[in-house]
Amino acid sequence: MKRRTFIKNSSLLTLPLLINGTRFSALAKGRYNEIFGEGNSDRVLVLIKMGGGNDTLNTILPLEYYDNLAKVRSNILIPSSKAIHINDEVGLHPAMEGIRDVFEDGRLRIIRAVGYPSQNRSHFRSSDIWNTGSKSKEYKSTGWLGDYLHDLHPTFPMDYPNNDYPDPLAITISASAAENCQGPEVNYSFALTSTSGLSSLEQNDDQEAPDTCFGHNLEFMRESFRQANLYSERIKEAYEKGKNLSDLYPDKNILASRLKLIARLISGGLKTRIFVVSAGGYDTHSNQVEAGDVTKGRHALLLSALSDGIRAFQDDLIELGLEKRVLGMTHSEFGRRIRSNASAGTDHGDAVGMFVFGECVSGGLLGDNPEISDTVSKNEAVPYQFDFRTVYGSILVDWMGVSEDYVKNNLFEDFVKLPIISGCATNAAVDVSIIDAVDLEISPNPAHESVMLTWKRTGLPGSIILSDEMGGIIRQVQISRGTAAVLRQRFDIGSLPVGVYYLKVVEGHLHKVKRFIKV
Repeated sequence: MKRRTFIKNSSLLTLPLLINGTRFSALAKGRYNEIFGEGNSDRVLVLIKMGGGNDTLNTILPLEYYDNLAKVRSNILIPSSKAIHINDEVGLHPAMEGIRDVFEDGRLRIIRAVGYPSQNRSHFRSSDIWNTGSKSKEYKSTGWLGDYLHDLHPTFPMDYPNNDYPDPLAITISASAAENCQGPEVNYSFALTSTSGLSSLEQNDDQEAPDTCFGHNLEFMRESFRQANLYSERIKEAYEKGKNLSDLYPDKNILASRLKLIARLISGGLKTRIFVVSAGGYDTHSNQVEAGDVTKGRHALLLSALSDGIRAFQDDLIELGLEKRVLGMTHSEFGRRIRSNASAGTDHGDAVGMFVFGECVSGGLLGDNPEISDTVSKNEAVPYQFDFRTVYGSILVDWMGVSEDYVKNNLFEDFVKLPIISGCATNAAVDVSIIDAVDLEISPNPAHESVMLTWKRTGLPGSIILSDEMGGIIRQVQISRGTAAVLRQRFDIGSLPVGVYYLKVVEGHLHKVKRFIKV
């Protein structure tokens, strides 16, 4: 077996390696400027997975619908008086004072209701969709960042590290490499677990390998050990040169300690472009809140750890003078249902809120509060307003410097950039005012035979999507480019079963969703 064939068949090679107790697995290679472009090749992306499915409705609180929420989740709903009010319509969980500070500094973009059509509520499958950037019914073996890194570094891991790329292209602070960094042949991410002690892998390559299948595989393993040891030395050097200047990092906060390590490695000169960290525990089917005080409990502890960690990390970057080089983004495999359950928890749902943070972020809220009716079904969840691949693509274009055509061809064919990055964007900014200028109306509601959707057009091309309660697309109507005006579109619904449905309008970067009931 040829070495490259062995790499392809092995897919992911995990090799234990310690730097201050930190273990690693083998990684990547490249040709940056072909896609990155000049002038932004030192930018860093930090991804934080909120594993388990975060309850967005108790994280980003839709205060304007509190009367209706109180009817369906009174046993877990954060009181409006306890919420951290962003404005009259939106609040944050009271445990998120750290995130509030970052928001008020203009360094946080809150994106509400992110998901995809035909939501899958399985942890494994939905995580796979978010990691690969696939459609709900599409199965891919490569991650969205793995595809991107493979396009930049198609021959990895051959001859890596080298003089041009001496450092890992991606690092996962976890026991295993990140699935979103999986390429077609190998994973592009190192896995790093702890921070005490340093050791290297013993290579044992004194004897010549035989010219056999076993010998070729042995040669590859030896080469992998060599690469891992070289990367280890680079990471050790960056760790020893680096430092942390913020005094805001909390004790006994695993996420904060991982972010603290990332800041130190970047300050020490490590040129790694992508860092991935995870914080689990968000699968809150039971005991989401503390009996007698819904502002405390399991979910509050998770959000406090996330919030305090992000605030300290952002403060550290500013103190280190790295604030314009680093962008952070949270994600979770899905949100939770609108109705709480009898165990003081919530069950698997659909869309979830995302936080994007950094000096270069266009701060503020993006999207509408999810519409909460006074009649919520057992299975009803927050419908998606923004496709998660649109968020990914906007980061790739405005932060990593790829072209919009690249995103359309490789990630999401319907991609239109969202206003997430502002002054540091590598491309033209998006006109945010259009997003708030358009509203939708559906009449009648409830309806039996047909509904009329009315909206003020932007004049941009797009589509209208009729979907069911789970986000499954029933009908889609294309919108051609035209003069902005108030337009109407009728949808016949007589043949549809009784239930909850959604009409979503996408025009350019405008995303609006409206709920109606078929009776």
